[in-house]
Amino acid sequence: MNKKWQIYETDENKIEEISKKYNLNKLLSTILVNRNIIDEEIIKKFLEPTRNDFYDPFLIKDMEKAVERIIKAIQNKERVTIYGDYDVDGITSITVLKSFLKDRGLDTSIYIPNRLNEGYGLNNLAIEKIAKNGCDLMITVDCGITANTEIEYANSFGIETIVTDHHEPSLELPNALAVIDNKRKDSTYPFRELAGVGVVFKLIQALGIKLNLKEEEYLKYLDIVCIGTISDIVPLTSENRVIAKLGLMLIKQTRNIGLRSIINSSGYSKIDSNTISFGVAPRINACGRMGKAENALKLLLSPNINEVSELTKELNEYNRIRQETEKEIFESAIKKIEKEHLDKNRTIVVGGENWHHGVIGIVSSKITEMYFKPSILLSFEEDGIGKGSGRSIPRF
Repeated sequence: MNKKWQIYETDENKIEEISKKYNLNKLLSTILVNRNIIDEEIIKKFLEPTRNDFYDPFLIKDMEKAVERIIKAIQNKERVTIYGDYDVDGITSITVLKSFLKDRGLDTSIYIPNRLNEGYGLNNLAIEKIAKNGCDLMITVDCGITANTEIEYANSFGIETIVTDHHEPSLELPNALAVIDNKRKDSTYPFRELAGVGVVFKLIQALGIKLNLKEEEYLKYLDIVCIGTISDIVPLTSENRVIAKLGLMLIKQTRNIGLRSIINSSGYSKIDSNTISFGVAPRINACGRMGKAENALKLLLSPNINEVSELTKELNEYNRIRQETEKEIFESAIKKIEKEHLDKNRTIVVGGENWHHGVIGIVSSKITEMYFKPSILLSFEEDGIGKGSGRSIPRF
């Protein structure tokens, strides 16, 4: 399948006008015009976003209900469980919410499903464990929007649930106490592309406002929010751009010793989006891919420099193993594709015995990029069941 380049027809007069008015080089001015960022106020927000550019969090559906319920849990010292995902977005979401609530005097429990044994999202066995350990309120982060059945199961144990997510919902929303997701069909919030950790940030912002806290009490987490936002490859526009801009500034002086340690070990000297995308994110993600997501969470939560040092070594080792495993699977898949001429098909489906299903998604991405065709990779386990992961191309 051949790629077809589509070239913008640029407005040279507008480019020249913006370049002179804002003292910008032609390349940046061209990008602004091509993105239709030509209004003076929008240009200013795009180039120099500030904390004042965040929208009112109470514009989000169900935010008021969620905030009132969490404040009640804080006041009554209730048993609260944060249920998250095992990728960077999920780990940073848990870190931010747990840290913020701990500062308010509420120590929460954590549940992260094991990627290799449980897979993504809520599951009934996890709900049973959470119920057995005692839980009044469960808050999901970066997951839960399609977990209708599992949330009904949690309801049967008397567990109330607040969903915070950024994925697309099903036709019906889960029967939770509050569902915070800007991709709800009835959402009127000005921006729908927040990462999971961005949604959590809006939640703690709302809590901060309701509790009459200083802005710094929630803005101080923008270093961690920035990590999750950039890593999740959401569009860096609107509020995401504010998060990235302010977050990168904060990372340079971060007080989170775990974050500082992992950046130092990555070998990157300059703090920018590349450092996050290629230095920090792969190391945190490697933990989840290898079934050890809790180690990445410990790294970001630990106040102990010795523990942080050991955990950093572990994350680097998991990343090394992930890279080797990924290379082996990629080479094996390419051999099969070429031997069986699978690249002649409109889509590529290829499988192997005991391919690590925490890694096959990355390999699928590489194969799709290489052949520019949708691909699915399957790992066949000893029980005869194949677990797969797929990637696609635009417009398919």
